[in-house]
Amino acid sequence: MGHIDVYEPINILKPVAENIWIVDGPIEHMQQFGLNVPFPTRMTVIKLPDDHLFLHSPTKPDDDLLRVLNELGVVSHLVSPNKIHYASIHVWHELYPDAKCWASPGVVERAASRGIEVHFDEDLGDWVSEAWASDIDQHIFRGSKFMDEVIFFHKSSKTLILADLIENFEPAKVSRVMRWMLKLAGNLDPDGKLPIDLRMTFKGSHDLACKSYDHMLRWAPERVILAHGRWYDKNGCLELKRAFRWLSCRDKGTAI
Repeated sequence: MGHIDVYEPINILKPVAENIWIVDGPIEHMQQFGLNVPFPTRMTVIKLPDDHLFLHSPTKPDDDLLRVLNELGVVSHLVSPNKIHYASIHVWHELYPDAKCWASPGVVERAASRGIEVHFDEDLGDWVSEAWASDIDQHIFRGSKFMDEVIFFHKSSKTLILADLIENFEPAKVSRVMRWMLKLAGNLDPDGKLPIDLRMTFKGSHDLACKSYDHMLRWAPERVILAHGRWYDKNGCLELKRAFRWLSCRDKGTAI
């Protein structure tokens, strides 16, 4: 149904700041509003001390990307940020069996319910792994009845890394039908945010979600990388305040 253009060129490292890159990947499909909706994909690569590489939401690789990453360092951490971002981790683990696979809350159960075998070594939590503590902070964004998302902050570049808490599809990259649907869902650029179906899963957990939102703002990010759509290379805090206004965190009344 409809189409979404990929962010060409795909499967190459695109610099964000020192020791952090994005990789735009191929189109994937998922069920939304009862339809098979196409999504652009994006992973984030961070170079840690001793040339270890941290891959956030790994996308489908090709030979050229693997060659460049092997020249850059050692693929050491394969990270699922939430339970719907895991589809390519098993591909990477077959290529890099010594890499550690990190599970987001609920991802093991979700994969099993779909008959998909994905190897995970450790669970992600609010605590920060010693493997990346000097470079990356993390927090679990809670409050949704559907899923928690583990969010990450690259300290030196002041870059926040999200998966689905903001989606920001550009109108020029989608069909007219898709444009209409995404506008209704609330995740069309320039006013991208969490889509309405996921926003509704936070109902009744206003205070819990606002605590996570406040935690995110205290990092004071200058950039915000998204897995889907145009990401924000400047004005990070302003974009967060705009995208999360649906939480009404300053108003202790109704959250949604």
